[in-house]
Amino acid sequence: MGERKERLSGIITRALCLGIMAMAAPAASLGAPQASSTSLPTRISPKAQELLNHAIQALGGPAFLNFKSRSTTGRIFAFSGGRMARVDPFKNTYELPDKRRLTYGKGKPVILVNNGDQAWENGPYGLVHQLPRLVRQWKIANHYGLVNLFRSVIKEKGVLVLDHGVNFVANRPVDVIDIFTPENIRVRLDLRKTSYLPLRVSFRLENPETHDSEDYVVEYDNYQSVSGIMTPMNIVTQRNGERIRAIYRNKVTYNQPVPANYFQRPR
Repeated sequence: MGERKERLSGIITRALCLGIMAMAAPAASLGAPQASSTSLPTRISPKAQELLNHAIQALGGPAFLNFKSRSTTGRIFAFSGGRMARVDPFKNTYELPDKRRLTYGKGKPVILVNNGDQAWENGPYGLVHQLPRLVRQWKIANHYGLVNLFRSVIKEKGVLVLDHGVNFVANRPVDVIDIFTPENIRVRLDLRKTSYLPLRVSFRLENPETHDSEDYVVEYDNYQSVSGIMTPMNIVTQRNGERIRAIYRNKVTYNQPVPANYFQRPR
């Protein structure tokens, strides 16, 4: 029974490290292959720029681009081998550009704190540093999340952004944008045809430990307007065709005061 609890705790920790969104380190620190030069300017085709402008306005315009902190609560479902392994309530506070404090679990919760490259976990084994692999996974998910995608990724030097026409995702018509990074990574952004709200973000990365390719697909649904920002309340992530996490938010607030030392080493 004790071993099973420890295994499930590890599953939910990995899922949470992969998924609650915040800003992250550049892709160079995520194990992505490096381009020989990033001297080229950002290049965005006129049609892709038009679609990006529509998407930013749909998400809230300046309110979306300029918020400084976000707090969320809800439930997270972790999956292993395609089956649900655990569900837990969570509370997450995120402050731009790279700070978060996440608590999850029933009874005495586990606390995860990330502050730049510093990362701690306070849980069943006491206060420990988060494993580098888990920190990397969290940074990957957040680097390619909606906030970072629109605020940073499309503006990086050497990025090429192109319109890829119209497609269907889950029987919904979408406008497709392809984003090619200097690290030779293609990020595909699918926008709902009628509202321009993001429906799906997909990308492929190499696992630095196994050198295998990993395909990520993140789907966004149930958008609600919060403080003028269209916020996805449901976020589902797949890796290599298997669901690994589903986040269902029930409350979101923006720009609330954050206590001093909130993102320091937990006690």
